[in-house]
Amino acid sequence: MAAELTAHELIARHRPTLDQALEAIRTRAYWSPHPEHPKAYGENGSLDLAAGKAAFDALLGTRLDLGQPGTDGWVDGEISPYGIELGVSYPHADLDVLLPAMKAGMRAWRDAGAEVRAVVCLEILKRISNRTHEFAHAVMHTSGQAFMMAFQAGGPHAQDRGLEAVAYAYVEQVRTPDTAEWTKPQGKRDPLALTKQFIPVPRGIGLVIGCNTFPTWNGYPGLFASLATGNAVLVKPHPRAVLPLALTVQVAREVLAEAGFDPNLVALAAERPGEGIAKTLATRPEIRIIDYTGSTEFGDWLETNARQAQVYTEKAGVNTVLVESTDNYQGMLSNLAFSLSLYSGQMCTTPQNLLIPREGITTDQGPKSYDEVVADLAKAVDGLLGDDARANALLGAIVNPDVKARLEAAAGLGEVALASREITNPEFPGAVVRTPVIVKLDGSKPDAEAAYMSECFGPVSFAVAVDSAGDALELLRRTIREKGAMTVGAYTTSPEVEEGVREVCLEEAAQLSLNLTGGVYVNQTAAFSDFHGSGGNPAANAALCDGAFVANRFRVVEVRREA
Repeated sequence: MAAELTAHELIARHRPTLDQALEAIRTRAYWSPHPEHPKAYGENGSLDLAAGKAAFDALLGTRLDLGQPGTDGWVDGEISPYGIELGVSYPHADLDVLLPAMKAGMRAWRDAGAEVRAVVCLEILKRISNRTHEFAHAVMHTSGQAFMMAFQAGGPHAQDRGLEAVAYAYVEQVRTPDTAEWTKPQGKRDPLALTKQFIPVPRGIGLVIGCNTFPTWNGYPGLFASLATGNAVLVKPHPRAVLPLALTVQVAREVLAEAGFDPNLVALAAERPGEGIAKTLATRPEIRIIDYTGSTEFGDWLETNARQAQVYTEKAGVNTVLVESTDNYQGMLSNLAFSLSLYSGQMCTTPQNLLIPREGITTDQGPKSYDEVVADLAKAVDGLLGDDARANALLGAIVNPDVKARLEAAAGLGEVALASREITNPEFPGAVVRTPVIVKLDGSKPDAEAAYMSECFGPVSFAVAVDSAGDALELLRRTIREKGAMTVGAYTTSPEVEEGVREVCLEEAAQLSLNLTGGVYVNQTAAFSDFHGSGGNPAANAALCDGAFVANRFRVVEVRREA
């Protein structure tokens, strides 16, 4: 097919950004090409914001025809956590037609080489970035995130994670040279001489199984890692969060076609209600890579049953914060209150268990008992969310009925230090908005252990009384080892306790944040610098993003001949 975008044009346009990304992952310094503030987009940010909302509104009730082969019907049914029906319908695929069509374009994509694939991916990301306002509304109304969080996490932060994956993919592919001249001396005889080619070859079709809460942020790393390493990618969104990933597929197909490649290298697999095609897809022989974010149960199923594929999972964990001492008591309380409240705790990195010595902690405001610490934290959360407008902007909406049910059941697990309250969203009366609940538990009681040793996804946290800092470290170790953790936090002024926490996290492979009291929170990570997960404990078998996340999506095939 004729290319409207030549490789030369794309390299000239995007190679500088790729080089900056390569430098960023080398230095781990702050960098992002995607602005976080809405007014940074377009010539007039406020007009761009209105245009993005208008573009989203124009999608409602329409059919999103992606031009995919094998479409045998249409599916819809998304209802926003804010209470509105999206009414967008998506193509339903006959997999026996779609999957062969996806494989057909892989030869040309493979032969294009790592640099061309990288800059095509960057063009896709650039066009998504240009529509960030529109994508923000799509993320908001499928995930329940408040608009500003949907804008940032669903827009620039997701785009950063996609670009980060492209950078790592490029590094790993060019680690081996394209060609080599090999000569082995043979003494008096003529030397042996070979010319060798080294060609990165893709595994096959990658399957991205999307999640409900962060469809783009969690979807883009796997999508772009597989695409940049030469694989076709089939995107299977969560049934309640199709729109952001469907728009992504639409943009990717447009760019691929304009660059002279087969648009079927990227396709969408929307499912009918109750169809459950993830299991069907995951075990098909054409699927050679799987990226999954979601429940431990299904993640374990994939790792056990999708034997033909390289499986990357981010599952559930029990995130823990140890509170032993602090020299900034108010800063600690404020930081924790924000971490517990952001997006109603519906993040895989939100702290759940707060381990606090029952004898209390030392602070810059004098000794504080266990009861005082918990009461002061409850007061800090209450103060943060006391104004309903601010609360709505922080909490967003409860994403699904399961989260609401867990929240309501949590109050019966122990003494409630902070009760959850209902908040009305005047713009979206149908939204289910709830403040967090904090429950006090005795860490030595077996009935309490059943609660705090299980993930309770949502705005639920447990203030677990422990006998000592040493007991807290042992409980932390056991929690990470048995249940996994995406994040660990600790507050301590003791060098011994700090070293103890650090050693536990190194031995159990958990990412650690120490003494955060400012504007950085334990449940936030920055692309190009922070690792999201480690791949070393049960919460996830992969990290976003490192070399291991991309290197096994392709293999290097050697072709040698006598010189």
